[in-house]
Amino acid sequence: MVRNLAFAILLTAGLAGLPAMAAEEYWVARDAVSKQCEIVPKKPDGTLVVDLGKKKYASEGEARKAMEALPDCKKK
Repeated sequence: MVRNLAFAILLTAGLAGLPAMAAEEYWVARDAVSKQCEIVPKKPDGTLVVDLGKKKYASEGEARKAMEALPDCKKK
């Protein structure tokens, strides 16, 4: 009985942490009005924020490097 209760508690605690462990995604986008590039945590909708890289990145650092390499994001 105690073993089953302990197992149930551990299982519940483990499942509760799954959404927090989900991989984050970053996208390089440009605001359609201000034309400023930014890194966003969700896929751009294509109307107010335009997806520039057409690719998701696993880390914010990777997205920043990609943003700096894109010609549309170069400072003029």
